[in-house]
Amino acid sequence: MKIATRLLFYVPAAFAACPDYLDYALLPHGPFSGGRYNLSYMRPEPACRTFNSSTLETTIQRVSRNISDPDLKRLFLNAYPNTLDTAIAWKGYASGTDEELTFVITGDINAMWLRDSANQMQSYLPVLQASDSPDSLASLYRGVINLQARYLMVDPYCNSFQPPVESQISPSPNPSASDDTVRPNYTNTSVFECKYELDSLAAFLEVSTNYYNATQDATFFRKYQWVAAIESVMAVAENMTVPSYDSSGNVSELSYSFTRLTTRSSETTENDGLGNPFNNGTGLVRSFFRPSDDSTIFQGFIPANMMFSRYLESASDIMYAIGDQDTLASRMCNMAATLRTAITKFGVVSGGPYGDIYAFEVDGYMGQNIMDDANIPSLLAAPFFGYLDVNDPVYQNTRQLLLSANNPYFMRGPVLSAIGGAHDGPGFAWPMASIVRILTSNDEAEITQQLQEIVSSTDGLGLIHESISTFNGSDWTRQWFSWANGLFGQMILDLNDRKPEILQQSFQGGEDS
Repeated sequence: MKIATRLLFYVPAAFAACPDYLDYALLPHGPFSGGRYNLSYMRPEPACRTFNSSTLETTIQRVSRNISDPDLKRLFLNAYPNTLDTAIAWKGYASGTDEELTFVITGDINAMWLRDSANQMQSYLPVLQASDSPDSLASLYRGVINLQARYLMVDPYCNSFQPPVESQISPSPNPSASDDTVRPNYTNTSVFECKYELDSLAAFLEVSTNYYNATQDATFFRKYQWVAAIESVMAVAENMTVPSYDSSGNVSELSYSFTRLTTRSSETTENDGLGNPFNNGTGLVRSFFRPSDDSTIFQGFIPANMMFSRYLESASDIMYAIGDQDTLASRMCNMAATLRTAITKFGVVSGGPYGDIYAFEVDGYMGQNIMDDANIPSLLAAPFFGYLDVNDPVYQNTRQLLLSANNPYFMRGPVLSAIGGAHDGPGFAWPMASIVRILTSNDEAEITQQLQEIVSSTDGLGLIHESISTFNGSDWTRQWFSWANGLFGQMILDLNDRKPEILQQSFQGGEDS
């Protein structure tokens, strides 16, 4: 197995007697599920959980009663609360104010990614309700939004950040970032890594939209730095539509570049940090990196443009609701519409026997990359994050290709067959992609098959790993990956609502499944 050894998990002083979850999650703990896979119990003791929510506990109990299979039930019990149990590294207030802040780590890495933290919060969207209480999920959401806004004001091109100074948590070193191209605001005390990913900006819009739609709390967005952060997001997006060459053929000067001394090509970019050439006239927004934190081949990264368009439009509703921001709201709406047009014009390509499909990446010339990656946003996840309807014919054509051997990163094997990616390489499938496949399917046989593979491939630990060898279930990466665990729980809640009969099935393997 490949386990995280890069960083130590920070344990606050109040939790000094609690085991380090990085170690705890590697070992089996009773009581066991009693099913064929005899899954471990992986929740910390209540006193060692980083945030307790009675609302979530009630939901877990309610949904668990509807799950018949003992291993599936245990996996849900372990996975769904994982972010609250282990990853709320600090919650407090900005110095001298009532501005709530929430520092959410990914799990085994003591830093806050914009994308991960937004998705970690999204797991609890089904149970989010308006509340002023500091002990509520709504307060957690507000804290994440406020802290992400602060980070975007530090440097909106960066993707991962250090703890806020108010937390008194020491910054963590990131040795792999030591050779990055230096940016004006880049210091190890504020930024953990500065890879520009369009989906990170979309994630800020997403977590904002989710909170607003659930609470209708427009007053919150009038406070603090939210509007200023949106202005920074828009400035980056507009800057990143600049082509590689101007109308006279001169090389354009970009507002961002990235190089790194590395042995992995996906950890740096071509052309001294500028990336491969990107054509003018597309209307797409460049992305130097994918949500896997791997560099793009062609910077017209379609899934991120889809996600950015979708949430830019919805976040404009917030901007209109808070008042006196119609000009900015209009800019957001116009860009969202422009991106939809650009995605249809440049992102839809011929897929041969599959018909018209969405490309993964394009360059606006004739370059196109036909594949998908497990990380969200992905092409497979487009209906999940609301860009299009699951029955969209181009999406269905694309889906058929992505879930076949014609997708170079569709990994197949007896343990798990699912989309993977360059991040962990050939032979490693990601359970996250299996979960997304379920969330975007109405086929009960497909859903059942995917659930069976997920339940049987946790190596007995009862947690969702980052990736798993398709031929060796004991060879996996990251025993503590909070986002994927929360997403699994969110998927179970979804099935409980739309296909509850599936949760009554057995997933013990063999003829009784």
